[in-house]
Amino acid sequence: MAGEGNGKREKHVSLDTRLRLKERIRHFTWTWFTMTMATGGIANVLHTVPFRFQGIYALGCIFFLLNIVLFIFDVFMISMRFYLYPSTFKASFLHPTESLFIPAAVIGFGTILMNITQYGVGEKTGYWLKETMAMMYWIYCGLAVLFSFIIYLIMWSTQTFTISQMTPVWIFPAYPLLIVGPHAGQLSAKTDGNRSLDIIISGYTLQGIGFMVSLMIYSAFIYRLMTQKLPKESLRPGMFISVGPSGFTIAGVVTMGQNLPRVVPPNFMGTGNGAFAARVSMIMANWLGLWLWGLAFWFFFVSVGAHWSCAARGRMDFAMTWYSFIFPNTALTTATFAIARALDNNRPIQYLGCALTVGLITTWLFVFGMMIRAVWLKQILWPQKQEDRDEGGWAEEVARRQSRDENRDFHNGNPNQLDAEPEHQTVGIRPDDAGPASRPPTILSRVRSRG
Repeated sequence: MAGEGNGKREKHVSLDTRLRLKERIRHFTWTWFTMTMATGGIANVLHTVPFRFQGIYALGCIFFLLNIVLFIFDVFMISMRFYLYPSTFKASFLHPTESLFIPAAVIGFGTILMNITQYGVGEKTGYWLKETMAMMYWIYCGLAVLFSFIIYLIMWSTQTFTISQMTPVWIFPAYPLLIVGPHAGQLSAKTDGNRSLDIIISGYTLQGIGFMVSLMIYSAFIYRLMTQKLPKESLRPGMFISVGPSGFTIAGVVTMGQNLPRVVPPNFMGTGNGAFAARVSMIMANWLGLWLWGLAFWFFFVSVGAHWSCAARGRMDFAMTWYSFIFPNTALTTATFAIARALDNNRPIQYLGCALTVGLITTWLFVFGMMIRAVWLKQILWPQKQEDRDEGGWAEEVARRQSRDENRDFHNGNPNQLDAEPEHQTVGIRPDDAGPASRPPTILSRVRSRG
């Protein structure tokens, strides 16, 4: 009966089909954590706005608390996906697209820690929260290093990419390292002495790793644009990811540099050199930030220009990668405020940052509303509609895993589930016990038969 039920499957599920919540949860991918990245990024921006007015702190707290709620929601939903469909856990690490977004969960956690440092650590909360956040900072540093090299190692060991497939999403596994610097800048401002100095040194080190890895991938992206033209419309939101590495590095390096004169000991980097080394480091950090600020805006303008034609024609269906319109640009905005501070609170640059802030909040509201609409219209949480869709040779692997899950449900006493819950399947492969004779001929087998 399992084989018969599987053979009745259509290659794609029609939008008129009604799937139960359980079936839709199967397509809750790691990209949903980009929602928490963007929400936490908005809270980060609101905390750095130099013009303080009544209500801006409360607005930042709203986004901060909402980010925690959304993060818990994402953790619950993706845990349910892996519980209901165990094979999807390993598959998510091996999928050529979804695996790139696994670090989004780590980044979402990191933005929560940074927001707690910004909105929580202070005189009102006392010593205990400061100590807790200092400990959590080091835990996050370990997670950032671990996930960044593990995801890249899995990609390099299991997948093959061509330059025509290249998008800035390849930078994404390095993103957990890119928010270490901004976090270190915020935390070092609220700690003292050697602890603050240790945080700054580690922040510079890990930020350097993240930025240099991203910079090397930048070169592949530029080469891809020169030889293959712009990515297709559905992939272009990911182009904004190229703004993030420079933006986060500016915000982190400049902020940490401004904190150095307060925390370095007298004999730092040589006897009697402490104050001098701190001032020189701060000046170098400011100039480095100004240098990268131009690069961040250059990628921003390229990304905006790439969307002009497809947005004008209305050819962009919603995807969770639309949150790329927000999170990398929160880095550009905080970088703009950092450059303004470095240039003696330059007013025009501060006004530019405020304009970007208004644009970001408006964009967040638009994308969040479009996400809810997309769930209703079955544009996401639907077979073949998200980053777990079948791609190339991945189709056969998906079919094999689905057959395994269906056989498990059948033997657990749900023989009618196969017919009652239609599911996507781009390759018509029956369960493994049906034998190779029941599988449709592939292109390779046809070529052999002709030979």
